[in-house]
Amino acid sequence: MTEFDLDRPVPLHPLVFLEDGDEVTIGRADVDSYGIFPGEGAELVRRLVAGDTPRQAADWFERTYGEDVDIEDVVAGLDELDLIRRSGELAAETTPVRFTRLGAALFSPLAWVVYAALAGWALILMVFDSGLRPSYHNIFFSDYYMVIQVGLFIAAIPLLLMHESFHALAGRRLGVKSRLRVGRRLYFIVLETSLDGLVAVPRRKRYLPIVAGLLADVIGIAVCTIAADLTRHPDGTLSGAGRFLLAVAFAALLRVVWQFFFYLRTDIYVLVSTVLGCVDLHGAARQMVRNRFRRLLGRSETDESELHPVDRKVARWYSWLVVVGYTASLTTFVLAGAPVAYRFATGVIGRITGDGVPTALLLDSIVFGGVAIAQCAVLGWLMVRERVQKRRDRRLQHVIH
Repeated sequence: MTEFDLDRPVPLHPLVFLEDGDEVTIGRADVDSYGIFPGEGAELVRRLVAGDTPRQAADWFERTYGEDVDIEDVVAGLDELDLIRRSGELAAETTPVRFTRLGAALFSPLAWVVYAALAGWALILMVFDSGLRPSYHNIFFSDYYMVIQVGLFIAAIPLLLMHESFHALAGRRLGVKSRLRVGRRLYFIVLETSLDGLVAVPRRKRYLPIVAGLLADVIGIAVCTIAADLTRHPDGTLSGAGRFLLAVAFAALLRVVWQFFFYLRTDIYVLVSTVLGCVDLHGAARQMVRNRFRRLLGRSETDESELHPVDRKVARWYSWLVVVGYTASLTTFVLAGAPVAYRFATGVIGRITGDGVPTALLLDSIVFGGVAIAQCAVLGWLMVRERVQKRRDRRLQHVIH
């Protein structure tokens, strides 16, 4: 750990301060590194920013609040958050965030009118035409496994990118940077837009960037439904393209429903956590679940008093939702997912090893099997990556008590 002279001012990078109730978020917007401090802790940091030496700031804190403070620990915490400039390092300069105007246009009043018109149009079509309503039958627009799987996979890419782009642009219009990455939720592979800088934005302004992806999904479903209706054959029946578009719309609807699986840390989970003022609700819930099992086994428990107060309060009920949710997902996989996967696997193997199988069906099975194996490989890689990351030293997000 770097040692600092307590009688010399601390060379801090330009910092942002956001008050949220009794707490203050402090950090650097250029590298998205933030910590949460109580009000008096934030005032101590402000003294350091103003040029006080650590010793002077500690003396001021004792006079003002009548309490001692471990100033060396405070400075070390700021250093671990990369808020202190290293020897010879220049003060960070915050570069303008790109696409702020595009983000502002995408969520302008005119844009909201267009979105409402598309959603309303699609809803009217669904009400008056049962053939355009979401149904699992829509998925089977072809008799070939390969066509269904590859077709929906390829069609999902632009919709997923649209979902993540809406998250990113809703944040960028506020000056918040974003990063796109591949992640995992249980056995689901997901794309994630990282908007770490939202913690330095007033809470009421965070809601739109969080739910913007769901808005994109609704728009995508509406456009696919409308397009399916507009591409009908002259006799009024759905065209091949129309059936495919309805399959894409149903797959997108499933992704919307998936967002309500809180325990998988979806957009709805982030929204609820933000509304309630949580910091790491899922982490707190997992710790409580582990402690319950430790109690059952007669083992020592980890200290829950260090959890954020709001996390600890909400996690008392959310932790049960995590247990129920994971149990339901794993049970569903065992009872439904695994049998379906087995059926597909035996079907593919049967076609490949069988005699007299038509070339089209053989190719269909080979491609289908290859894509399935690739998905399993990606999931395995993500699981290994998570394990490696957990073993590395993570940057501490200090809360000064």
